[in-house]
Amino acid sequence: MNGEEALSVMVVDDEPGIRTALRANFLRHGWRVETAACVREAIRNVENREYNLVVTDMRMPDGTGMEVMRAARKTSPATAVILLTAYGSVPDAVSAMRDGALDYLTKPIPFDRLQAAAAQLMSQTKNMPASGEAISTGEIVGRAPTLLRALQRARAAASAGADVLIEAESGTGKELLARYIHDSSDRGDKPFIAVNCAAVPETLLESELFGHGRGAFTGAVATRSGKFELADGGTILLDEIGEMPLNLQPKLLRVLQEREFERLGEGATVHVDLRVIATTNISLATMVERGQFRADLYYRLNVIPLSLPPLRERIEDIPILARHFAEKYAAQHRVECPRLLPDFIERLQSHGWPGNVRELANFMRRVLTLCESQVIDAKCFEMEFHGHVALPRPVEVQTKAAMPAGMPIWQVEKMHLEKTLELTDGNRTHAAEMLGISLRTLRNKIREYGLPPRRYA
Repeated sequence: MNGEEALSVMVVDDEPGIRTALRANFLRHGWRVETAACVREAIRNVENREYNLVVTDMRMPDGTGMEVMRAARKTSPATAVILLTAYGSVPDAVSAMRDGALDYLTKPIPFDRLQAAAAQLMSQTKNMPASGEAISTGEIVGRAPTLLRALQRARAAASAGADVLIEAESGTGKELLARYIHDSSDRGDKPFIAVNCAAVPETLLESELFGHGRGAFTGAVATRSGKFELADGGTILLDEIGEMPLNLQPKLLRVLQEREFERLGEGATVHVDLRVIATTNISLATMVERGQFRADLYYRLNVIPLSLPPLRERIEDIPILARHFAEKYAAQHRVECPRLLPDFIERLQSHGWPGNVRELANFMRRVLTLCESQVIDAKCFEMEFHGHVALPRPVEVQTKAAMPAGMPIWQVEKMHLEKTLELTDGNRTHAAEMLGISLRTLRNKIREYGLPPRRYA
């Protein structure tokens, strides 16, 4: 371990021979090792001390490895778990990964794969914060337990290699989490290709994803590779997957199942080896119920579901994020980073941030640009929010006060839309992010309710 403090592992198995072999294997690689012969003993151990890693048999006379994993996570969310079983099956593996297992190995135990997973954990642990300290992985910054649990699940997903569905509110950092998964996986040195399904016109989306042959349509003067082909060997991110047109979903399903497709206007089959990560700020399950999204595609995407907590569930991270963005934008402007006073931080923490981290980042950029001072205080907050101050849930509070019972739903929606557009100074992109809808949907709503389009350009 080169003088560094050894990581700790608990091996849980009711078979003495396996316990002994695993213990010797980990000791050889510099781990501190404890063992348990049953679920009851393992749970007692994790309740009294923390481990970096728990390697547990899936089925034992007095319980299951899933019980051990849940107990370990309850006392120490950062603990990684590898499950072992002689009864391996795809459903069990999927269930284990969904619950946060780092890996899932079948007996007889492949020690090389076990050590590969453990080595990955060791490298990740070096970048993990101690209790109470902040973590920073690129633009993902914070120390809230909800965030650390989300990153732990993301690391488990990265090592699993399966497709991932990230469902979270707009502005929470879904694309950042997708990049984190890609960078943490064995595809990290391969391409990462992102496609915003809501930003590409529906008539061009098929060509954008799958490419086209020469003469496939007017203007197609040469063969062109699509995003799936460009991502071969790496990862493709399908952002806002809920905006995928229904007529294209069967072709996407085929890619997910077979890893093959045809370019538009060609008959030759293209084979790809890649991981698919899809993101959405809308519940796909709800869309399936409404007939707006194919059920088979949803189940195929939802192999490992992940989420990110909204900023209102990470209040303790707001001061860290505010300072992070202040330093970032000060460096971009080549100026000295101003001091953020406690009353300014208090205002930030009392605001609801319906647009989540993205809204906070944009606000900090605005503050640093317009408040020409080396000290940022509560007056700067009040000045930049134009009176939208200290409302824990600003949109909800305004809605209840201004919209009496019995008002037609369309009027409620129109008023809510107008208030959000006012809050973003007419910025349609930011308003769509805050409302959790696509820019295309927002444009349609502005047109439907007859709002002045030039004002909200």
